[in-house]
Amino acid sequence: MKSIKISQLKPNNGYVLVEPVQAETKTKSGIYLPESDEDKPQQGKVLACGGSIWEEGVKEIKSPVKKGDVVIYKKWGGNDFKLEDVEYQFLKFDDILAIVKA
Repeated sequence: MKSIKISQLKPNNGYVLVEPVQAETKTKSGIYLPESDEDKPQQGKVLACGGSIWEEGVKEIKSPVKKGDVVIYKKWGGNDFKLEDVEYQFLKFDDILAIVKA
């Protein structure tokens, strides 16, 4: 089987592919946090967007984000996908809570 590159992945309709931002392991005061204290990331960068979905066959719902956006998403939303030691997230449009403005 050929190896997959992240740039080759295109999410299905209604999904976006996100690379989670890793949590800081050191506090502002310089204290290092143990790995067991880490929460699942809720922020990440959009790498790819799937196409629109249709609600009840009549209302088109387009992706609320575009490639390169930084988003905040539901803590336990999405599906994990690991590739070369990096864990990505496939999120439904509804899992995205906010876009972080620059």
